[in-house]
Amino acid sequence: MEFRTTVKTGENRSWLHHSDNVVLLGSCFSDNIGAKMHGALIKAMVNPMGTLYNPMSIARGVQLLIAHQPVAGQTLFMQNGVWNSFDFHSRHSLPDKQLTIDRMNQRIDQGHHALEQAQLLTITLGTSIVYRLKATSEVVANCHKVPQHEFERKMATVGEMTDVLDAMLTALHEFNPGLKIIFTVSPIRHIADGLDTNSLSKACLRVAIHEAIARHDDYCDYFPAYEIMIDDLRDYRFYASDMVHPSDVAIEYIWQAFQATYLDDRSALAVARCERVHKRLQHRPMSTNRETVERFNNDTASVVRNLIKEYPYLAENPELQKVLD
Repeated sequence: MEFRTTVKTGENRSWLHHSDNVVLLGSCFSDNIGAKMHGALIKAMVNPMGTLYNPMSIARGVQLLIAHQPVAGQTLFMQNGVWNSFDFHSRHSLPDKQLTIDRMNQRIDQGHHALEQAQLLTITLGTSIVYRLKATSEVVANCHKVPQHEFERKMATVGEMTDVLDAMLTALHEFNPGLKIIFTVSPIRHIADGLDTNSLSKACLRVAIHEAIARHDDYCDYFPAYEIMIDDLRDYRFYASDMVHPSDVAIEYIWQAFQATYLDDRSALAVARCERVHKRLQHRPMSTNRETVERFNNDTASVVRNLIKEYPYLAENPELQKVLD
């Protein structure tokens, strides 16, 4: 007798190889999976413009990355002592205007080249609710604590989101014809708007993704991270203390499901080995004995050299190079 409903993701697609370049865009769930990829020593660029939640802002971010469009100083504004852009998350906001411009332009440059070289892109949509700046009628990625009366808040329609995603996918395919694209809906619930609104928002996202993928199904797919969290892991023990975000156990479970769906067999073995090495790199010997520390460091360097010998493409990994240097 089964006491849970397991989400089936279908046959393995072998879309992701351990040597691939990956870009992850979207809500903070992208950060979660991106961290797992970094732990597996997969070359992954995560949210170059910061966390993005709604389809319009993600599509706008993709447009800026493809165009390699630098930030103009006149588009920045001062709020709460730092310079902000409505296209970037606040993590990139600084008190100095030129430093903010330089930092944002660096991220656009890095994101452009990462997207150009990527074999896989994952896009996680978090919400259908958008905030449109009344002064320009543009949807913003982050309100940066600007007074709410300056925005029009609404839920985007399925048709609006489908059209935006359709245009974004067309542009991505033209920019990088070999790119595979995986959509997910973030399993993180936006409870501030109420659970009923959250349910409607997520449902609209799911339909929009379905409609957009139908137009580009030869290089697009949907991974059911939301369904795994809501249906397969339907217990609050799989949530963090805020009862909203997935726990570490849940993230690991979803990451394992992602691997089973998209990694080829050889890459799955590489991930398992690299995760063990990465954990060793995070370890620091407790002993203060110089010989003990040196022996540990020499053993670690030997492990890294053997890993690179087996997987030569890892020679460019900065974390591994740091050990050898």
